[in-house]
Amino acid sequence: MQKLLTVAIPSYNSQDYVRRAIESLLPGKEQVEVIVVDDGSTDDTSGIAEEYIEKYPDTVRLIRKENGGHGDAVMAGLSAATGLYFRVLDSDDWLEKDSLLKLLNVLEEMRDPQKAADLVITNYVYEKVNEGKRCPINYRKTLPVGRLFGWDEVGKWATGSYILMHSATYRTELARNSGMKLPKHTFYVDHLFVCYPMMKVEKMYYLDVDLYRYFIGREDQSVNEKVMLSRMDQQLKVNRLMLYELDTDSLQNKAQREYLYYYTEIVTLATVSFLLRLHTKEDEQVMQSFLDEIEQRRPEYYKWITKGPFTKHMIGPVRKWPHWICYPVHRLGYQIARKLFGFN
Repeated sequence: MQKLLTVAIPSYNSQDYVRRAIESLLPGKEQVEVIVVDDGSTDDTSGIAEEYIEKYPDTVRLIRKENGGHGDAVMAGLSAATGLYFRVLDSDDWLEKDSLLKLLNVLEEMRDPQKAADLVITNYVYEKVNEGKRCPINYRKTLPVGRLFGWDEVGKWATGSYILMHSATYRTELARNSGMKLPKHTFYVDHLFVCYPMMKVEKMYYLDVDLYRYFIGREDQSVNEKVMLSRMDQQLKVNRLMLYELDTDSLQNKAQREYLYYYTEIVTLATVSFLLRLHTKEDEQVMQSFLDEIEQRRPEYYKWITKGPFTKHMIGPVRKWPHWICYPVHRLGYQIARKLFGFN
C-alpha cells in the first residue's frame, strides 16, 4: 500500500545533526517514506543515511547529487517521492513524535479522495536551544480546526502567523504538478515552496498540533541576521520570483489572492528592512529602485504594500522620509517582531 507521507531531508554536511532528523520520523516508519537528499556533502552525511537504510530498508532512502543548494535538493526529493503527501524537514530540525502520529492518523482518513485536503497545516515551534527558549506559532484564530475547509472560511491572518514551509504538508501530486521551480544555489526558497502549490490549493485541513521543531542558533544558519545581510542578492532574487513568476492577480478566489499578497508583503517588508539595516547609501538606492520596479511592474500590489493596514506604516514612509528616520523605525520594528516571534 502507498505510504501516507514522504519527508525529504535536504542535507549538506549535516553529519552533526541529521541523525536527530531521521530518528524523529521513525515512530511513523510503517507509513512514512524518509528521503535523505545528500546535496554534495563532503562529510559523513551519506554514511549516516546508509546506516538507517540498512536498519529500515522499507523506510529510508538516499539520493546523492551534486551540490545545487537547498531548493534543488527539495526538488530532487519531490521528484522521487512516492507518498500520498509530501513535506520537507531541514536536516537540523525535527518533528515531535506524538504530533507526527496524529498527522498520520489524519492522512490515513485522506486516502479517501472525498476527504482529502490539498494542504494540511500544522503548527511549528521556534526552538532557540542556546537560549533555552521556544516560541510556538499556531493558527487557531485564523483557521477552522480539525476539518476540511476552503478559502472562504479563512479568517484574518494574525501578524507573524503566515504559513511557512515548516507548517505545510502538501498532497504530493498537487505539489509536483504546481509548476514549482526552485532556483539552484539560492537561499530562502522555502517561500517559493509554500507559494507555488498554494496557487492550486482549494481544500485545506488544520491540525492543531506543534509538529515541526525549528532549530535556531547556528552561527552559519541562513536565518542568522548577519548571514541574511550578507545574502541580500538572494533575498531579492526570491522576492522578485514571488512578485513576477507567480500570477497571483489571476486568482479568482479573493481570500486566496489576498493571502498570497499578504505573504509576499511580509517578504517584501523583510527585503526593505534588511536593505535599510545595511545602512549604506548604495543599499538605500537599491531599495528605492526595487520599490520603483514594483510600482511599475505590479501597480496593484504596490498599492497594497503602501496603503495596506500592515505595511503602510513601514514601506510607505521609505518613499518619503530620509534614511536617518527610516532606519531607526525599521530597526525598532524588526526588534519587536524578533522578540515576539523568535524567528532568528
